[in-house]
Amino acid sequence: MHRREFIKQGTITAASLTVIPTASLFAIKKEKIKLGYIGVGLRGRSHISEGLMRDDIEIVAVCDPQESSLKYCREQFVKAGKPLPKEFTGSLDAYKKLLDIKEIDAIIIASPWQFHYQQAIDAMHAGKYVGCEVIAGITLEEHWDLVKTSELTGMPYMTLENVCYRRDVMAVLNMSRQGLFGELIHFEGGYQHNLRGVLFNDGQHFYGHGVEFGAGALSEAQWRTQFNIDRDGDIYPTHGAGPVLQYANINRGNRFTNLVSFSSKARGLAAYVEELAPGNKNAKLNYKNGDVVTTMINCANGETVMLSHDTHLPRPYSLGFRVQGTKGLWMDVNKSVYIDHQSKNEDEWDGVDDWFKKYDHPLWKKYENKAEGAGHGGMDWFVFNAFVEAVKQQKQTPIDVYDSVTMSVITPLSEKSIAEGNMPQQFPDFTKGKWNSRKNVFALDDSGL
Repeated sequence: MHRREFIKQGTITAASLTVIPTASLFAIKKEKIKLGYIGVGLRGRSHISEGLMRDDIEIVAVCDPQESSLKYCREQFVKAGKPLPKEFTGSLDAYKKLLDIKEIDAIIIASPWQFHYQQAIDAMHAGKYVGCEVIAGITLEEHWDLVKTSELTGMPYMTLENVCYRRDVMAVLNMSRQGLFGELIHFEGGYQHNLRGVLFNDGQHFYGHGVEFGAGALSEAQWRTQFNIDRDGDIYPTHGAGPVLQYANINRGNRFTNLVSFSSKARGLAAYVEELAPGNKNAKLNYKNGDVVTTMINCANGETVMLSHDTHLPRPYSLGFRVQGTKGLWMDVNKSVYIDHQSKNEDEWDGVDDWFKKYDHPLWKKYENKAEGAGHGGMDWFVFNAFVEAVKQQKQTPIDVYDSVTMSVITPLSEKSIAEGNMPQQFPDFTKGKWNSRKNVFALDDSGL
């Protein structure tokens, strides 16, 4: 399959840039690129693994304030037989020295959420592509600042939202683009995942085995749990929102216009701690974030979206996707598809296997073997590869800064809605009106972008 040809954009100075171009950013394509990593905890080391498997990448520098993380990282390089990278540590702003390395083409950011914004801003000002783990920013103002900085510097920013590349999600994207669901009407998704063992541990295991968080814990429990104490909103919207952006062509002929959020009472985390360690002080804390946060979003073209954040209660993993149109729908919870006049029996679900085999996305057909063994069922390979190929080809990333902030800003907007008694919030138009004429470029074929 051949990638769509886009009209070449004229030369635009960085100072006058208002929308990041989708065509080539620079004239010279690169066969091999050099990466720097900020944050090499568990998630950062997962991205390290992806980089070490490739011959077109040289990881030249890493930064992390914790020696334990750097130790595990070194072991990865030794095992892979690759040269050890330069290390930057000792303080929270040690990454700034990493950014001074001119030959680094791009930065992977996998630090705690509260550091993403400033590290990304500094990286773009240093002339680096940015591939950043979720979340993009904490406040609405930070999201706007990321857009302005990307526009000013001309440097692409991509949220590394791997669920956009999940195999079933991409098969459904292929089906929707071929009109199987008819005109699309409604979408659902979210983060429905028992994270109690992620938010608490014993200080010796990365997950579970205890009820500690903060300084006495390891990994994400050192910092992520505090978000559930301090904030009440959808604090992890991107797993659900990322794929919806592509289904609904958000920022590319459509946009989110407003949202309203609701938060249940918060009982799950305290109950979990009390069950494991009766009387423990952490069972008496006021966990502000509701156990189930529900957000409804309107779209300019008339579609509706429902997102759910549900991570404090016992439940099997599910992102709760639903794509529904005038001819049928897909729901991932029951792994079912129904297409009017095409399903085996009227008003009865089909299993997804036959449908997904027929409409498997070209990217998965082409790169399935390369993705085998990669994290999260292979989708980690795809999101990492998309970012790397954009850097190598000196093109805009398939998930750009406008997409990145759109899926992330749901957090502060949902917080504000809940704090104001479930009042609707206007959704910012980060493209400043350009959404109407922009075209979707995400995974149009098997080119890797």
